[in-house]
Amino acid sequence: MASSNRYGLIAGNGKFPFLVLEAARSLGIEMVVAAIHEETFPEIEQHAPTVHWMSLGQLGKLIKTFKSEGVSHAIMAGQVKHKQIFSSIVPDFKMIQLLASVATKNTDSLIGAVAKVLEDEGIQLVDSTLFLQPLLPDPGVLSRRSPSEDEKRDLDYGYRIARELGRLDLGQTVVITDGACIALEAMEGTDAVMERAAALANGRPLRVVKLAKPNQDLRFDVPVIGPATVRLMARLKVTALAIEARKTLMIDRDQLVREADAHSIGIIAVE
Repeated sequence: MASSNRYGLIAGNGKFPFLVLEAARSLGIEMVVAAIHEETFPEIEQHAPTVHWMSLGQLGKLIKTFKSEGVSHAIMAGQVKHKQIFSSIVPDFKMIQLLASVATKNTDSLIGAVAKVLEDEGIQLVDSTLFLQPLLPDPGVLSRRSPSEDEKRDLDYGYRIARELGRLDLGQTVVITDGACIALEAMEGTDAVMERAAALANGRPLRVVKLAKPNQDLRFDVPVIGPATVRLMARLKVTALAIEARKTLMIDRDQLVREADAHSIGIIAVE
């Protein structure tokens, strides 16, 4: 008979799910993985003993799988691109009911509704950073170089806009250049909004602010940055980045900082 305190992992894309699995394993916690065909990296099968594949629209299958595996607590880790809800996914009856029940189909509403459905079925969605506290930075300058006065002015301006953006439950990222907000994130993701900003900036240096929402639910949609983020910033002429202290996951932190230092990108964690 399956253990009643096994954890389930709803795995999106990126490295985040692998970090959760590794941290859980170090604590002796067994995890049952629900892998999403449209998002999860296939290598997940080498990192967990139990992996069940399903489509993004198969909420009923997710619930049935976790119940049959004796899962009582679940963690959602890794990005599920918001735009997927407008793609060719085929929702099952449970997902159709959920989509009909939410008035606004933004991130918090949709995933909050999923959390409520899981809870009603006896599966509690818990904080996605539960096992990953060391990856959440304290406030302060994280790179070798501190942002310059010009960069700080842009970052401060971006901070105010990002706070409002988060309050409206839109994106997490804003891009500023020379005191002007050049791009806001909607549902395209951080990389895409930076690419769009660079196309508009005509070579001017960019500053990026990526913040959690004011009332961020750490069960889902936690801001994440990694070395790949910094490499893209270097290519797009981003010279400074502000992230939120204790609410942003820094994946491969040492490598991330090395990449930033190599390209003289100033990174600061703010409260």
